[in-house]
Amino acid sequence: MTFANIIVDISLEKLDRPFGYIIPDRLEGQIHIGSVVEVPFGNGGRKIKGFVIEITDKSDYPVEKMKEIRSVDLSSRPVTSRLIELAAWIRKQYGSTMNQSLKTVLPVKSKVKHIEKKIIRLNVDDLTAKDTLCGYIKKNSKAKVRLLQELIEEKELSKEIVAGKLNISSATLKSMEAEGVIKIVTSTSYRNPVTVSEQPEYDIELNEQQREVADNISKTFYSEDEHKYHLIYGITGSGKTEVYIELISKCIEQGKEAIVLIPEIALTYQTVKRFTRRFGDKVSIINSRLSKGERYDQFERASKGEISIMIGPRSALFTPFNNLGLIIIDEEHENSYKSESVPKYHARNVAEYLAELTKATLVLGSATPSLEAFYKAEQGIYTLHRLTRREKGNLAKVHVVDLRDELKNGNKSIFSIKLQELICDRLQKNEQIMLFINRRGYAGFVSCRECGTVMKCPHCDVSLKAHNNGMLVCHYCGHQVAMPKLCPKCGSKYIAGFGTGTQKVETMIKHMFPTARVLRMDTDTTSKKGGHEEILSAFSNHDADILVGTQMIVK
Repeated sequence: MTFANIIVDISLEKLDRPFGYIIPDRLEGQIHIGSVVEVPFGNGGRKIKGFVIEITDKSDYPVEKMKEIRSVDLSSRPVTSRLIELAAWIRKQYGSTMNQSLKTVLPVKSKVKHIEKKIIRLNVDDLTAKDTLCGYIKKNSKAKVRLLQELIEEKELSKEIVAGKLNISSATLKSMEAEGVIKIVTSTSYRNPVTVSEQPEYDIELNEQQREVADNISKTFYSEDEHKYHLIYGITGSGKTEVYIELISKCIEQGKEAIVLIPEIALTYQTVKRFTRRFGDKVSIINSRLSKGERYDQFERASKGEISIMIGPRSALFTPFNNLGLIIIDEEHENSYKSESVPKYHARNVAEYLAELTKATLVLGSATPSLEAFYKAEQGIYTLHRLTRREKGNLAKVHVVDLRDELKNGNKSIFSIKLQELICDRLQKNEQIMLFINRRGYAGFVSCRECGTVMKCPHCDVSLKAHNNGMLVCHYCGHQVAMPKLCPKCGSKYIAGFGTGTQKVETMIKHMFPTARVLRMDTDTTSKKGGHEEILSAFSNHDADILVGTQMIVK
């Protein structure tokens, strides 16, 4: 006998476990992991839909008490079965419950109400409409007269105009529809977070190196046996995105879909602009800033084939495309691809398994590949492709300045003399400046400007944080010590809080360059919806001279 472990309802916490059923002989060979089946459930044996998550020849329950699976839904969409199978793999690989895995892979569990658009349409010819209008006038049906007069002119009107400007009630509409004078047409519209605006035509030509990489990878699209995992190791500015766009174009030509993972929500805005220039309304995005309705609609559009490209962070990996052909993970070394909540999966590993399930091609890209990805490339698990030439201009000049030397020369500012000179020069030339700092706010550590000593916790070996009460506190174990007046190592008096954040930099830059227009971009200034787009658009339009920000501005 063979048995199936089945999850019957992921929306109820009480049913957060699989139930065992017997696979009858007549269904042998038709049931596999991910199959949608109908089973009897409870004492009454009511029929309920379930998902098969495991097939085994051993049962944890007494066989005489077990029920048989009644039927298998062979018409169920393969994408559902694939996602269930993916959830089963995540559960086994990362040690979570099946319920947790299913809620990750099927993030939209409850149906969100669609946006309905209603049109009121004239359902009779003009002659009949005028005769009916005379009848309404005789009966003094003012609302019906108002509506019919407008419809004779316009033929159809939106429900918003009819209810708002014409002040027609639902009862009046129902009455006129019952008389056959009008017809109410309802259509469903989807929320779309991507605005495809008028943009210059995409006319970027690949250089020789980019073309070679794109051609070598795209060859694997057409073969079942070809190597399907690729790592593009390209220096900053070498044009990896152009290669991605070329690969996606060839994927779509075959009638397949593509998923593009990016590490930061902030990157979505610029990435989408580049992709919509080439692919128009075939592109959509998914991220945590979207409303529940917007997220639901994007998955619905994907499952119905209305879009071909989904861009977003790791959750975009679970887009229910029917014919997935390409998965791209940009900046694959980023920590944000590792989930911090259960199941603690890594998007790169899940993407590998998903590519195996769907026979899709997986492409990773980075200027600084992760140790794991580079090792796999050296072992031949991934095919390594290199982009060694910068697409536009030369690599930037980098000046490394030791602020201890600046202090000896009398500069107590956090801005070196070199940086101050360059900022002045760029402002005079009406050019823009970006100042990147890896922390927001004011909080930081205490260090000596003379010798570089950082005050650390003796127990945890992490830097102590300065608090307003004059104490240095370890945020791990709670160890406290008074703020020293002199450096315990060299005796210098130049010891102070030195963890400058974005807010402090913004304040100091405004003080030093009062005429400069300054924008700040961090999680505090971008917390509201559309915050990233607002700041990036303003900087792009030259509404500011200096942009101060955390990691999200680096791209």
